[in-house]
Amino acid sequence: MIMGMASVRKIAAEILNCGQSRIRIELTKEVEEALTRDDVRQLIRAGFVWKVQKKGTSKFATKVAFKQKRKGRRTRTGSRRGTFNARSGPKKRRWIKTIRSLRRLLKELKENGQIEAGTYTRFYPRIKGGEFRNKKHILTYLDDHDMLKQRKELNIPKKKKEAPPAKEHHAEKKEEPKKAKGKKKTR
Repeated sequence: MIMGMASVRKIAAEILNCGQSRIRIELTKEVEEALTRDDVRQLIRAGFVWKVQKKGTSKFATKVAFKQKRKGRRTRTGSRRGTFNARSGPKKRRWIKTIRSLRRLLKELKENGQIEAGTYTRFYPRIKGGEFRNKKHILTYLDDHDMLKQRKELNIPKKKKEAPPAKEHHAEKKEEPKKAKGKKKTR
């Protein structure tokens, strides 16, 4: 007894673990003569019966975008969804990162002898209170209040005093005589 095409399709779908609609069969003498599951398996091995690749959304574009994001591309305002805090993770993580770096700096300054122990003791709770934004902020504060002993080792540039606005220029303009504006005579 010869197995029909429908039976071959059904058995092949079970063997290949897919739906019958995905099974493709090449019409040959061998396919028509198939009788058992083993015959269908041999047809699959020979390439007369195969399953079609499932259609789906390609991940290629996603992978390319992900690679670029790892490089720091595609992160400007048009690509953002969510506020800064939502994108940057928990606020507490940021706080911990800041507080630890400031405490580390204060400890290093004390160990290197650049600040006194009393200064360390006064500044530790001020750091906890969130008085300083970052390392540069605390260093400039210490420097402005002459609490740093060895300035050269820290390589902190001294703030330049801003020049007062030039008032002479404005005074010169006022002294210039104004030109008389007269009307042209027309006939």
